[in-house]
Amino acid sequence: MASSIAVCRLHMRGRLSKCFKKVDSCFQRKFGTNTAATKTDAPNKKYKIDSKDRNKSFYTVQEEKIEQAERSVLISCPAKTNEKKFLNYLSRHGDINKCFFYESYGTYAVVEFSNKESLTSLHEGTAIPSINHEATVPFKSRLLSLRNAGPVDMSNGQSAPQCQPQTTIHINDLIQRLSKEDSIDQQISSLTETYQLTEENVCLRFLVCSLLKDIAAAYFPECTIRPFGSSVNGFGKLGCDLDMFLDLDGISGRNLKRPKAGLSLEYQTKRSASERAGTQSILSVIGECVDQFGPGCVGVQKILQARCPLVRFAHQPSGFQCDLTANNRVAMKSSELLYLYGGLDRRRRTIPILPTLDHLKELAGPLDKSVIEGNDCTFVSDFTKIRLQDNTETLEQLLQEFFEFYGTFAFNCMSINIRKGREQNKPEVSPLHIQNPFEPALNVSKNVNGTQLERFVALCRESAWMLQQREFNVPPRGSGTGNNAPWGLAALLMPSVSQVAGVKSRKKRKREPASERIKGLLESLKNREVKS
Repeated sequence: MASSIAVCRLHMRGRLSKCFKKVDSCFQRKFGTNTAATKTDAPNKKYKIDSKDRNKSFYTVQEEKIEQAERSVLISCPAKTNEKKFLNYLSRHGDINKCFFYESYGTYAVVEFSNKESLTSLHEGTAIPSINHEATVPFKSRLLSLRNAGPVDMSNGQSAPQCQPQTTIHINDLIQRLSKEDSIDQQISSLTETYQLTEENVCLRFLVCSLLKDIAAAYFPECTIRPFGSSVNGFGKLGCDLDMFLDLDGISGRNLKRPKAGLSLEYQTKRSASERAGTQSILSVIGECVDQFGPGCVGVQKILQARCPLVRFAHQPSGFQCDLTANNRVAMKSSELLYLYGGLDRRRRTIPILPTLDHLKELAGPLDKSVIEGNDCTFVSDFTKIRLQDNTETLEQLLQEFFEFYGTFAFNCMSINIRKGREQNKPEVSPLHIQNPFEPALNVSKNVNGTQLERFVALCRESAWMLQQREFNVPPRGSGTGNNAPWGLAALLMPSVSQVAGVKSRKKRKREPASERIKGLLESLKNREVKS
């Protein structure tokens, strides 16, 4: 699954904060990529739960975005396309709700029409390239290419259209941006604002799922392909992978009441010894079709022997790395849970006190009941039924407490129970054990090795110590407004404090041994316990 937008938060001892989302992301000190920022730093609408959507359930939002994607096309355009001419040309086929450009192996445009009938009109006027052999498959994909050689000239002869960013900014640019903020609270908000998915990027993710659904529909006409994980739970960052699953529940009637008498549909997966074997067969067929006929899909791998069989590939037109599974309903419930937590407070991932999953189950109504493969995945979906405790702690305080808590957590013998919001005895030998809230027998952090965990703990201790030091937690603005040396969160993101450019005074200052810093941290924690 894709990495989350920032350091994950799980605040225990009666305070449940955020579930660990792809635990290995905790072990990364940098949050940027080596991909250069887009040419235009165009303003973009971030993907967040606004007031009009705050009370909408996870699946309501999902269905709305899936329906929007069904009315959309993805078009490869010349680099210097005139946006006005482009929209005028496409508007011949119907009203356009939304259009935006981005770059990925070329320039592309996402166009959302008001009605699906516009897609039929568009396809009727679209040519199918002819080639000199009989293997041509006239698959009417919604991935189109615009060519200027024709009766309509789309170029403007000057500059490229304004493109929406689809990747994160470079780590150095991020550090500079954070260093200009006036408080650590503002730095955390700026980090979130910079890295979280934009509304346009989310639309593109749903569109890619819809394009894949067009291929799968050749075999399963009533299927749906849904994104899950960081693409939809509110914790994704620009550039994260696209996890999706082939949803066949609409065909199987799994959620419908079974009649005692009357007609019964005859169907089966032939030569299937089990449900897992059937899933492997389905993904094998879809994977082969994506490999042979999926426009823009490259590097297709069928990883069918994994615990959760999947098809992995790169979608070049969008730039996404994609994982396709089948009927992964538990993963969808996990996405819904994180979406629910993220929508309970405007601080999103920094809420210090959240209801436990068991409490959310107590609030659930009859329509919320969900049992998947024998596992009880029931919890309330209505935001208005959940009451939160008042809390006034700042983002800086919460971040400090996170580092202090996990810098001293007994990972060797204790496990993290997200369902109950507390630690418990570890049931297995794995270095890190986080119980899957919906499949209690599984450890969601099983792939984390001892070296990674040791590094995470060391970084927590180091970060907790740094945030306690005035030289790191106060903006160094004394020498003038032009002084934007890394401090606070920006300093934490640096590979090493001793490598911070332009902070000569800090370089000269001798650091006390790590053992002494940790000892001081433990003493401060002990003092806090006594005061409380």
